[in-house]
Amino acid sequence: MRIARRTFLTLAAATLITGVFGFPNADAAKSIQLSGEQAQSVKKLAAYINGITSLRGDFTQISPKGNVSKGVFLISKPGKMRFDYAPPNPFLIVSDGKWVTIKNRAKEKGDQFPLSQTPLRLVLGKNIDLLKETNILAIEQAEGLTSVMLEDRKGKMGGQLVLVFDETRNELQQWVVIDGKGRRTTVSLANIETGVKIDPKQFVVKFNRVQRGKDN
Repeated sequence: MRIARRTFLTLAAATLITGVFGFPNADAAKSIQLSGEQAQSVKKLAAYINGITSLRGDFTQISPKGNVSKGVFLISKPGKMRFDYAPPNPFLIVSDGKWVTIKNRAKEKGDQFPLSQTPLRLVLGKNIDLLKETNILAIEQAEGLTSVMLEDRKGKMGGQLVLVFDETRNELQQWVVIDGKGRRTTVSLANIETGVKIDPKQFVVKFNRVQRGKDN
């Protein structure tokens, strides 16, 4: 049973973001009509996200180029997140509640983006209504798992987000960020601990801002 659920987890996310079974892809952002059961699943997912106070666990990330990285993550609601990548990946991603900082620790340089303009605000926000604040582009359900592909109506940077939720365990298992150019980054979560105490300093990061050219 666990193997079947894990298989669905992988296939559902892939199905949603490639449109293999007729679902829209990242270039066709149109809301779908949800059944009563589907709407309830989305509400349950939103209730879980809104109920998070703090999380700690491990993550595995697959980049748009297929590179695999691992590390540990911390989440403290509202707005705070830290993804600490294990070597040889030099990156550290931190959200302090307002800004998402991507730092290259090898070069001590980084860049920032407003959290409010990224899809991750839907995971880190204090009280999110997914049915009102997003366009639901696709949904797939099987084996107690629900995958929802959505687009933030308030987002200004473009892109979509796929959330994979285990309704049986009441636990977020995976998300896929699809940027405005269709590039996909998959993050799978494991060994999740809830309600943990986290030092606020974990969400503070110092860096030298990347110097951009006039055309950037």
